Amino acid sequence: MLVSLLRQPRVTLPVVALLLLAGCGSFDNMGNRVSTALTPYKVEVVQGNFISREQVQALQPGMSRDQVRQVLGTPLVSSLFHGDRWDYVFTLRRQGVPPQQRHLAVFFKGDALERTEGGEAMPSEAEFVSTLDNRRKAGKVPKLEASEDELRAAGTRAPAAAAPAEPAPPAAPPAPAGPTNYPPLEAPAR
Repeated sequence: MLVSLLRQPRVTLPVVALLLLAGCGSFDNMGNRVSTALTPYKVEVVQGNFISREQVQALQPGMSRDQVRQVLGTPLVSSLFHGDRWDYVFTLRRQGVPPQQRHLAVFFKGDALERTEGGEAMPSEAEFVSTLDNRRKAGKVPKLEASEDELRAAGTRAPAAAAPAEPAPPAAPPAPAGPTNYPPLEAPAR
């Protein structure tokens, strides 16, 4: 009876598919791999001002607002209600990497810098750059400098056989010495 049932095409294909799936112990694992391979592209979102540890260290109490702006750039948030506080916020969201968020608050007393908050957690420029492109494989870096011996050896090599030089084109006729007479831009009215 089972054999006669399997000979019907409508029953055969689903039964064979179920048997194959049931026999595959790693089907759940394969489903996870397929679903992660088919995730949609997510746009990289960068918002705010990146502030490095070096920039925070360049700040000194007593600096004017203009000096602070020259070091850090324009603040992302400056409130009318808190005129003596500037906030620098930086957020980076990338696919496959946990979001990064940094916050630096700069406080003024009058026009002079009084203190900062949040600068301890800022990465150095080198640390930040190393986190940007962690997907690219690091290849062998080529040697970019030549020693004196290598430079001398390169200068003494015989040049390749040069192609026969073509004669130079004739020089353009000399410009007239006097004022040049140009035609009028518009046709005369009749």
